[in-house]
Amino acid sequence: MASLNQAAIDELMEGRSKNPHAILGMHMVDGYVVVRVFNPRSKRVVVKDIQTNKSYDMELVDKRGLFECHIPERDNFFSYALEHTTVDNHTYSVIDPYCFLPTISDYDLYLFNEGNNHKIYEKLGCHLREVNGVSGASFAVWAPNAQRVSVVGSFNQWDGRIHQMRMIGSSGVWELFIPGLAKGDIYKYEIKTPSGELYIKADPYAFFAERPPNTASVVYADNYVWGDEDWMNERSRESVFDKPVNIYEVHLGSWRQEPDDSPDSETGFKPYSYRRLADTLIPYVKSMGYTHIELLPVMEHPYDGSWGYQVTGYYAVTSRYGSPEDFKYFVDTCHQNGIGVILDWVPAHFPKDGHGLARFDGTALYEYEDKRKGEHLEWGTHVFNYSRSEVKNFLISNAVFWFDKYHIDGIRVDAVASMLYLDYCRKPGEWIPNQYGGREHLEAVEFIKQLNTVVYKYFPNVMMIAEESTAWPNVTKPVHDGGLGFSHKWNMGWMNDFLKFVSTDFIYRKYHHNLITFSFMYAWSENFVLVLSHDEVVHGKCSLLNKMPGDYWQKFAGLRCAYGFYFGHPGKKLLFMGGEFGQFIEWKYKESLDWHLLDYPMHEKMSLCVSDLNHLYRSEKALYEVDSDNSGFEWIDCDPENSILSFIRKGKDWRDMLIFICNFTPRAFEDYCIGAPLDTVYTEIFNTDSEKYGGSNVVNTKPIKAQKQGMHNKPYSIKLRIPPLATVILRPEIKKD
Repeated sequence: MASLNQAAIDELMEGRSKNPHAILGMHMVDGYVVVRVFNPRSKRVVVKDIQTNKSYDMELVDKRGLFECHIPERDNFFSYALEHTTVDNHTYSVIDPYCFLPTISDYDLYLFNEGNNHKIYEKLGCHLREVNGVSGASFAVWAPNAQRVSVVGSFNQWDGRIHQMRMIGSSGVWELFIPGLAKGDIYKYEIKTPSGELYIKADPYAFFAERPPNTASVVYADNYVWGDEDWMNERSRESVFDKPVNIYEVHLGSWRQEPDDSPDSETGFKPYSYRRLADTLIPYVKSMGYTHIELLPVMEHPYDGSWGYQVTGYYAVTSRYGSPEDFKYFVDTCHQNGIGVILDWVPAHFPKDGHGLARFDGTALYEYEDKRKGEHLEWGTHVFNYSRSEVKNFLISNAVFWFDKYHIDGIRVDAVASMLYLDYCRKPGEWIPNQYGGREHLEAVEFIKQLNTVVYKYFPNVMMIAEESTAWPNVTKPVHDGGLGFSHKWNMGWMNDFLKFVSTDFIYRKYHHNLITFSFMYAWSENFVLVLSHDEVVHGKCSLLNKMPGDYWQKFAGLRCAYGFYFGHPGKKLLFMGGEFGQFIEWKYKESLDWHLLDYPMHEKMSLCVSDLNHLYRSEKALYEVDSDNSGFEWIDCDPENSILSFIRKGKDWRDMLIFICNFTPRAFEDYCIGAPLDTVYTEIFNTDSEKYGGSNVVNTKPIKAQKQGMHNKPYSIKLRIPPLATVILRPEIKKD
């Protein structure tokens, strides 16, 4: 056999070769051309010169499937095809995948190994392309400890011997170009581990995947033409800090569903597709007055019950609701209707599913080896190894990918607290202190800082939102100022105190008044988003409406009052779907929201109340311009005995002013007196007790004139009617130049 020793042949045959291209394909040996092919499924292979159409029979030189052809008459390389005849006499023709140079450069791999190739998704994974005039798909995957990596799929009968990849230098990246593959072909990687086991893995960088429960990756590319240029240009010019941000949080699979007559349907219903959601969800969100939609994770995940938070396909939009083009259409339609899109993103952990990232090449590659760092015991998932450059590159590039390819406007980073602390949900002895003996996860902290720095380098005005529930300081301070670099942080402290307070029986609320006022002690320490999220309406916690004490009427009144306070409190807003119309039962991810409730007057009126609050929030600068500075807020009074709060909200121009009075008990007051900042007339512009919202209509129909008598450290005072379980909003009459 020309220039080959038996050891090299055995290495290839036994799946231990890191460079099959050195053996296979076309080579020049002693001044003439030699072609070698390995395919144990073929009994005959013919080399066909594409230019001359001349054929050369190949010789089976190893019964395990190695063919060789000497062509002394040719002293230079030429384009050729391979005609295979299988053992069952099927004949097909292909271009030899082993006659192509690598499709990824050494420089790209250097940046990747250093952790700084921020668009590595353009190189790794599967890409349809044309090489030397030949159409096909290039594959590249990081698996540095594997003995052998192969591309497998229906195109090679899932036989890992046929399309073995080569490792490029010492990069740990394996590469192969396979001619003839097209959009829609399914594939995985077969990985031979250091111990000799064979793992079948989905592509970590795949752009699309089979619909669960199937798990193969899909060869994919699209040429979607975006129509959101105006939105993107405006976003590039303006930040959201002094803009209204009112987020509608959505789980796409259960927002609305339609009948499903397929035999494998569990419930007889199926979720709306991305395109149908574009035609229904977006008009609804727009009419309700929201500014943004936040989606529970739409990255591919195998288990519906994880709600998307156990991701296996970080670069693949889930196929449950359609294709990547379909999701781009959804985002595009949002933007063309003035709606921003925020995605939940999960860099804190990943599941142990066999086709996913876990033990990817037979070793702890994406995760820490030591379980005391590498596993989330509470969730039964792995923790990313934030000390490894290639893992950080995978995650940071993934964040960039969603902004770059899908035009999203923000990322809400899930479970940041679990990343920051080594002892998160761990008992003594179950965690490893850092190098200084502390509990801070220093590698994760540096990863977070790098993540935010890179994202803002490319996309200056997007939102990077931390779900962070501890007292970690400076979460939303810039990295160069010693912070973590997020733009916003979920205000979990406010949420917990607020929900505990509004769940308390009316007669006991005066003893827990601090729960509703304490958040103002730290309201400006970070750029906060006030959240009433999906996590608060599951697992026996009750829906928001059902958290409210009292009878049927009081539940609705109490929730309307709570919403009024929520809109008056400084901070951006987020409400989970169903809360806007008073969903009575907890959220169930397999079922649609109870839209039929809108046929009942109190739910319909609740929806109207929330819609009007949403639109009021967007129209009043006092409610959004100064969220992160105490100059936009001023106390009037905290009245614990009556569970009444009164305060002022102001915009950048102090004359953009509103006064809030929130009564958290079922008692009404006819002449309740509070301090007033100005000697003017005050007009009621909103009252959650209005009859049109289902209230008792204790309203202030006439303008209220300030009295000269000062009160509550204010130079003037006003008397007004205070309805039961209600929020009243007043506007002072102030002349502007």
